[in-house]
Amino acid sequence: MKPWTLLDHTVTPDGKNITLHEHDGAYAIRVDGSPLMTTRQHASEERLAELACAHVRSAASPRVLIGGLGFGFTLRAALGVLPAGAGIVVAEILAAVIAWNRNPAFPLAADAMADRRVTVLERDVGEVIRESRGEFDAIVLDVDNGPAAMSTAGNERLYDFAGLERTRRALRPAGCAAFWSAAPAADFAKLMARAGFRVEIQRSRARGNAGARHTIFLGWAAEKQYGPRMNAERG
Repeated sequence: MKPWTLLDHTVTPDGKNITLHEHDGAYAIRVDGSPLMTTRQHASEERLAELACAHVRSAASPRVLIGGLGFGFTLRAALGVLPAGAGIVVAEILAAVIAWNRNPAFPLAADAMADRRVTVLERDVGEVIRESRGEFDAIVLDVDNGPAAMSTAGNERLYDFAGLERTRRALRPAGCAAFWSAAPAADFAKLMARAGFRVEIQRSRARGNAGARHTIFLGWAAEKQYGPRMNAERG
C-alpha cells in the first residue's frame, strides 16, 4: 500500500506538531500524528456553511465570519450560497495552513481564497469575535473537533458560556452562529440556550450518505431564552 507522504509541518502556539500529508491526490492534516481533517470527508463542513448562510442568501450585502480555514470546504460552500455583495472574513490562526491552501502545488482552496468577497486573516477567531459587536449575519465555527474534544489549547474559550455570549453579541439581529462538532455534545445545546440562543441541531454525514455522523449546532440570536430543538437526522 502506498504510504502517506509528509509535505510540510508547523507547530501550534501551544507546541503541538501540525503536519500536512498527501496520498493518491487526497490531503490530510494531523495533530501530533492524530488525524484532524482530510479532503476525503467534507460533506458536513459544507452543510455547516449552507445552513448558517441560508437565511441571508438573498440579502444585498451580508457579512459572514468563518473560524478555521481547514481545506476551504466551509468557505467554498459559503461562497456558493452567498450573493455577489457578500463579505466573508476567514480567521485562521496558523500561517502554515493559509500558505498550504494558497500553494499552487496543492489543489486546495487557492481559488476560493482569491474570490473578491473573501478576506483571510491570520488571527485567532476568538479575538475577532471579541472585538465585534453586531457585525455579522452569520458566524461559522469549524474549529478543532468542536465542543466535544479539542486538540489545541485555548479553543475551549469558543465553546464555554462566556465565549457563546461573545459570539451572540457579535451577530446582527436575527443572525446565526453555527458550530461543527465531531460528536453529539448534547450539553452544548443547553449551554447555547443559556447564552441566549434559540438552538437547532442537525446531523450530517462526513461523506454524503456515508461516513461518521457529525453534529451541527445552529444558534439564532434571540431576546429570550429557548431550549434546544432537535431536527431530523440527515443521511
